Amino acid sequence: MTSDPATVRPEPGTGPEPVARSIRTARDELAAAVLGGALWPGELPRRYSDAVDAVLANLLDQATEGKPRGYALLAVGGYGRRELCPGSDLDLVLLHRGRRGVEKVAQALWYAIWDEGLRLDHSVRTRREALGVARGDLKAILGLLDCRVVAGDAKLGEPLQSSVAELWQRQAPTMLPLLDDAVTARHHSAGELAFLLEPDLKRSAGGLRDAAALRALALAMPVIASAQEPIAIAEAEGLILSARVALHCRAGSSNDRLLLQEQDQVAALLQMDDADVLMAAMAEAGRTISASSEEAWRRARRVLRGPAALDAATTSTIEPGVVVRDGEVALADDADPAGDPTLVVRVARAAAQRNVLIERESLDRLAADARAPAEPWTPRLRDAFLDLLQTGDALVPVVEALDRRGLFELFLPEWTVVRNRPQRNAYHRYTVDRHLLEAVARCCSHLSAVDRPDLLVMAALLHDLGKGTPGDHSQVGRDIAERVVRRMGFSEQDVAVLLRLVAYHLVLPEMATRRDLDDPSTAHVVARLVEDRRTLTLLAALTEADSVATGTSAWGPWKAELVATLTARVGDVLDGRPLAAPAPPAMPPELVGAMEEGRLALRAFGRRVTVVAPDRPGLLAAVTGVLALHGCNVLRATAGAGTRDMAFEVFDVEPAFDRQPNWAAVEADVAGALNRSFELDERLEAQDRTYSRSRRPAAARPAQVAVAVDDTTSELASIVEVRAPDRLGLLHHVTATLASADLDVAAALVDTLGHEVVDTFYVRDREGRKLGATARAEEVRTLLAEVLARVC
Repeated sequence: MTSDPATVRPEPGTGPEPVARSIRTARDELAAAVLGGALWPGELPRRYSDAVDAVLANLLDQATEGKPRGYALLAVGGYGRRELCPGSDLDLVLLHRGRRGVEKVAQALWYAIWDEGLRLDHSVRTRREALGVARGDLKAILGLLDCRVVAGDAKLGEPLQSSVAELWQRQAPTMLPLLDDAVTARHHSAGELAFLLEPDLKRSAGGLRDAAALRALALAMPVIASAQEPIAIAEAEGLILSARVALHCRAGSSNDRLLLQEQDQVAALLQMDDADVLMAAMAEAGRTISASSEEAWRRARRVLRGPAALDAATTSTIEPGVVVRDGEVALADDADPAGDPTLVVRVARAAAQRNVLIERESLDRLAADARAPAEPWTPRLRDAFLDLLQTGDALVPVVEALDRRGLFELFLPEWTVVRNRPQRNAYHRYTVDRHLLEAVARCCSHLSAVDRPDLLVMAALLHDLGKGTPGDHSQVGRDIAERVVRRMGFSEQDVAVLLRLVAYHLVLPEMATRRDLDDPSTAHVVARLVEDRRTLTLLAALTEADSVATGTSAWGPWKAELVATLTARVGDVLDGRPLAAPAPPAMPPELVGAMEEGRLALRAFGRRVTVVAPDRPGLLAAVTGVLALHGCNVLRATAGAGTRDMAFEVFDVEPAFDRQPNWAAVEADVAGALNRSFELDERLEAQDRTYSRSRRPAAARPAQVAVAVDDTTSELASIVEVRAPDRLGLLHHVTATLASADLDVAAALVDTLGHEVVDTFYVRDREGRKLGATARAEEVRTLLAEVLARVC
């Protein structure tokens, strides 16, 4: 509601003496009861609302000197629904019959509430004024739909409720498109509750505002209400509201984002085992509301488009047992779900191919009568299932509709283990099950580029099923996939390809970002795993689809280029062609003079930084540390063809804040770090402390800290792999440690996985020998473990 211009917020303490600070006291006592385990969070909104009602009734009685006739105090919005949370605003309307003393009464009410330190959204209206505002203001009319009389003249206030409802129904053709636009915009900005790492319990799609919008939509179109599942929606809304209460009690604020650092405590207040259980429950609740919302709005849009869109009289047959009826895919009247196991998949395929809903009554029939198919599947069923997987984005809502009724698991029982399974770190956008569907949908842009699109989408559906079972999810997933694809009746040759795709679905991105692509052994290792060209081509497409479906930080031009380069080199190996010798990085012409003169110089072009400097231990550490100070994340560092006394190093960087630093200042700081005119470690530590104050957790669990030394994969160097939390200057600390161990770093690669990094180093001693040849592997592991313990 908008504040009345005549009632401006005064300074605290300047109004009349408050009746009592009982609203705040009641709120704090109820919150303390929730935190102490004496009150279930879901009970607080009603009790808090009732307590506020009692105080406001007393306030109105005092403000009107015991003569409230002609005044009605209305609770609006969430307060009107008795859903007050500890951090909620009080949303009030003072309704009056044109009384002359209304301003004095309003001031007395508002001052008393303000002096309790409570946020207030208020207005003063006659009934005519309230309806006038409601006619042209979507927010105002939505709030008034939930209004109720808290105190005062019920005969004045109660008729307004029915008048607003009638007005809302009359204005549906005008107001519903506005509400539709507002809901869509909110979803775009707040994301989906079911899949976000830190969802907004109120604003996200599937949250509390969607539940309120559903009620408003159903009131405007009663036909929508008949297609809803009120019990399931009420249970989902109740759980989300309880979580919001627990969050407000825990955080002591009105923040509605369920942040990582609050999730375990909120789970405990809701008597759940841990935050994983909480977020799975939030996902299920969010999906329930989202599904109802999406279905309701799709039906509403058809109604709003008019009779031509309804096409109510048309029923046409698509294929045996499957029809289109009233614009939705449905079962034919004579279809037999119990006797034909293909019907579920064929109905789903038809709906996805047409991007329309499956009729609710048909879903209910399928849920009641459909049975799991016999094993192995018939070719007809397998082909229909694979066709469904190739329908792109339309696949997701169709499978979700099946999944809500337990129909998808008839065909993929392993799905139940990953359903709503959270991936609680910033690297992953979705729960495991939704990620699998998104990966399948993303594969559809690659179907024409592969010779077996059916195997591509099938591998995408299966590749992360192992995440619901202990162990390496790629290898566990391979065993699960074998059960699935044999049950589906794939040929032995196809089974072999699918199992390789699942087992090695991370090989291309990991090898591309963590291994030196110029080292021939990298391509040969991958070639031995994938075995043939078909698997390689499918794996490259799966890699991109999987990465794009993972999240914004999992795929980009840098990784795409690396994966494409690795794929091409592996293809050469598989085809028996000799690997082309890598071209050494070219020295920028403007650095040739510095190289000849034996002085430090730095040049940057795009995201590539080239440095020439007198060769000395610690040069790499100094440059990486200074780049970190100036907000550049190093993705790759390689040694170019320098001279005996001069080093030539190339860095591929990514500015952390999407802006280029002052490169002259970077060069000056590299010089300062090398001549010790300032302490680089101290500046890095000070900057990291500054950032750490505002840094929030990016994952539910700490990153792994580990050091591994591989002395066999590469013939050129030992490979040292460091896993650690992502910290400012980490690359500097590791390279400085390697330099202190008198080791040369031929290449350094950085793979950032949300809250953690995997840094890979190709190292040799000063004589060019690998660590295994000098028995120094354990010494290096110990040194690096010590520095990681200090900086992480």
